[in-house]
Amino acid sequence: MAIILHTVLLSHSKLLLGKFPHRDSPSHYSSLQYGLFKKQLTLLEEAEGGFDQFTRSYKSYGVQRMPDNNLVFKEWAPAAEALFLTGDFNGWDNFSHPYTKKEFGKWELHIPPKEDKTPAVAHNSKLKVVVHTSAGERLFRISPWAKYVTRHEKSVIYDWVHWDPPQPYIHKHPRPQKPRSLRIYESHVGIASPEGKVASYSNFTHNVLPRIKDLGYNCIQLMAIMEHAYYASFGYQVTSFFAASSRCGTPEELKELIDVAHSLGIIVLLDVVHSHASKNTEDGLNRFDGSDSCFFHSGPRGEHSLWDSRLFNYSGWEVLRFLLSNLRWWMEEYRFDGFRFDGVSSMLYHHHGIGSGFSGDYAEYFGLQVDEDSLVYLMLANHILHTLYEDCITIAEDVSGMPTLCCPVQEGGLGFDYRLAMAIPDKWIQILKEFKDEDWNMGNIVFTMTNRRYGEKCIAYAESHDQVLLWDTVQIVSKKGMEFVFFCVLFLVTHAFNSETYIMFTWYMFGHPEWLDFPRVGNNESYHYARRQFNLVDTDHLRYWQLYAFDRDMNRTEDKYGWLAASPAYISVKHEGDKVIVFERANVIFIFNFHPTNSYSNYRVAAGPPGKYKIKLDSDGIQYGGHGRLDHNTEFFTEPMEFNNLPNSMLSVFLCLC
Repeated sequence: MAIILHTVLLSHSKLLLGKFPHRDSPSHYSSLQYGLFKKQLTLLEEAEGGFDQFTRSYKSYGVQRMPDNNLVFKEWAPAAEALFLTGDFNGWDNFSHPYTKKEFGKWELHIPPKEDKTPAVAHNSKLKVVVHTSAGERLFRISPWAKYVTRHEKSVIYDWVHWDPPQPYIHKHPRPQKPRSLRIYESHVGIASPEGKVASYSNFTHNVLPRIKDLGYNCIQLMAIMEHAYYASFGYQVTSFFAASSRCGTPEELKELIDVAHSLGIIVLLDVVHSHASKNTEDGLNRFDGSDSCFFHSGPRGEHSLWDSRLFNYSGWEVLRFLLSNLRWWMEEYRFDGFRFDGVSSMLYHHHGIGSGFSGDYAEYFGLQVDEDSLVYLMLANHILHTLYEDCITIAEDVSGMPTLCCPVQEGGLGFDYRLAMAIPDKWIQILKEFKDEDWNMGNIVFTMTNRRYGEKCIAYAESHDQVLLWDTVQIVSKKGMEFVFFCVLFLVTHAFNSETYIMFTWYMFGHPEWLDFPRVGNNESYHYARRQFNLVDTDHLRYWQLYAFDRDMNRTEDKYGWLAASPAYISVKHEGDKVIVFERANVIFIFNFHPTNSYSNYRVAAGPPGKYKIKLDSDGIQYGGHGRLDHNTEFFTEPMEFNNLPNSMLSVFLCLC
């Protein structure tokens, strides 16, 4: 028996308003959190003159060129006995340029310009920090503040490259205003090409951005930008936090990508990884000064057992300087518009979510298991970003359901704008794999779509880079004959139901017909599954263009009616026998028929505002791979007949697709 799904979307011209009760005020624990946050903020004022100057530390650490072309090098290495600078500029002499030790574990080196007044270290020169330890070790390190690192094709270790171009890229376009409705396209630049290679920033700028604009997305979320030595880590084992990944091009090419996106009215978010760091030593933060600590907790607290990575010490003053300045760097230097914070669940708890389930009981979220240092860091980050940048957007990836995550900092919350609704894609995968068509539970689908705290903004998605409808699931749907119409319905019900934002991952289903897998030893370093075959969309005899068309029209319809920015949906029908879900949001009535065999005519549907309704989006449209059986010229008129707690109703028609 086929999976038969059909969606009809109708519009009305008047506004429907709903009233909802307020949630409880912030708890006692939130008050304690806010007290800790205020204390840290006061310390920043007293010790650093405020967070504005503190977060501009990228202008004093690492390497800085002064107006007279003097170069100043500055590092924090509290456990080091001595520091030297070596590189191309001094013939890799390991002792000719010693740093001077300052207070609080800081080191400085001043290098005057050459006789011709040019900088002593030229643009594109290679450098290393030579660290001498109390144990007699001589360690060669990359500056934690390095702005550009590269490696030769056959090399394992990255090189620190001094990036000081004579003609730096100048942004031409202002940041777009924060959109009313946020429609996010999650992107990985390296896989954004049909070719079996690492794609470039320039390729994304010229070939992918126009498609994103055409599809109606107004935001892109860029993954794997922060430099990472292991490509297959998907960017989540960061080695150089201030360096844009050189495997995709130069910093100037990334700046151009963001500038062109802004010219198209598209805002750009960075997938930022401050939850952990790579264990690499020669080209990472780990053991930078020879000690087990420095940026991280020492001992077991500084190790993530599942990710095999290091964990930051968020109570460390210089760690706060490094991480908060890192956020400011990406906002100022590259002009990103905000961040998706990865691995927030790991940050929030001492157990990092390992072996712990979350049922929603407040005892799971407040107590000794909570890492207060991490909470304060996230509160500081959100407070600073939203104070300095009015339209900055922050998103939390949290699987635990931490209360107050998206409450304002001044209310004792962590201050995020949105949280990912991570249960939704898992629910679709479970339904497809574990249930027969006739056993789909409408109430359970509705519960999953609406299971959230009131007033907490969520991002809904049917799939992402790590929660996807895998190829075996696609085969299940394909065998039942209606795979493209199914995905139209799945995307729309996810898009429209109850969240304030929608996200799509790099056209997963119509950007590649199979799964995603990066080149690694286990697949003979193949790029076959690490590429997006956008050419398939342009191939007429295949059907990918039909799903593309629905995705485009869905976004354009939302842009017209604005349901993502509207109040939560009013659900008038979740009928188990009929397998029908009906809800109203932003003067739009959404009708979903999940029945495997039944079509319906003269089906009474509740409506809020009275008047005339017309079909605006229909998954049975021929352009989407359907049969085109509904007449879009049909007008549906309401009657003053109360139905399902709404004052009006009308008779509608919708189909199943056999």
